[in-house]
Amino acid sequence: MATTKKTAAEPAKKTAAEAKPAGKVYKSRVQEQYEKEVVPYLEGKFGYKNPMQVPKLVKIVISSGLGDIKDNAKSIQLAQNELKQITGQQPVLTKAKKSVANFKVREGMTIGLKVTLRGKMMYDFYDKFISIALPRVRDFRGVLSESFDGKGNYCMGVKEQLIFPEIQYDQVEKIRGMDICIVTTAQTDEEARELLRALGMPFKK
Repeated sequence: MATTKKTAAEPAKKTAAEAKPAGKVYKSRVQEQYEKEVVPYLEGKFGYKNPMQVPKLVKIVISSGLGDIKDNAKSIQLAQNELKQITGQQPVLTKAKKSVANFKVREGMTIGLKVTLRGKMMYDFYDKFISIALPRVRDFRGVLSESFDGKGNYCMGVKEQLIFPEIQYDQVEKIRGMDICIVTTAQTDEEARELLRALGMPFKK
């Protein structure tokens, strides 16, 4: 029975672990700021005894109603593409749970779009939102510091999608607003407010 012999010149095969270089895990600017600056600040301010008690961002939910275009498939697709450009993630269609005759809404009709961001994409969107998008709002003087729900979550409305750099004015079919809800692990609104303020949220003074 013939056997093959490995020559000296033949390189030794590496295992999968050896062949794959150990790359550095990417962290967004906001995530690094949270770990290095915000956590120690909140621990000192509220006296947390366990690092796990320190509030953190969980997810950001961006939703947009379709209004008078809910019957227009082409316009829905355009709105979907715009929200995908803004968030970097494919939006899901939200359906009406029941019929409302006054608004000409039927059960099961597409009435809105929603995107839920977590992890790296959440931090990247938050960074872009507070650093680039909000300063582009006309006559911007800060956001309201009272728009919390009593459970540590912050919600606000945006009137125009044009504040986001991905959207080009001459390609917009219609001005659309959206709601942005930032969900945190904070137990109180005060803790959530300090968390977002430390992460750069420009609250009105």
